[in-house]
Amino acid sequence: MSTATYTVKGMTCGHCVSSVKEEVGEVSGVTGVEVDLASGLLTVESDSPVETDRIVAAVEAAGYEVADRS
Repeated sequence: MSTATYTVKGMTCGHCVSSVKEEVGEVSGVTGVEVDLASGLLTVESDSPVETDRIVAAVEAAGYEVADRS
């Protein structure tokens, strides 16, 4: 199992969180998504590492921006 954490900018409400979770959850290989509105943290779980570009593209498709990846 692989876990990656990102910081998402621009989320202001529960709907924002839902949008990010939905888009990232549709990325092939992703098995779990957690989003914390207060901190902006996005945690992505997968069976094997997922390319950062694919996660960033999903966040952008939801209308937000990845500020940092750790």
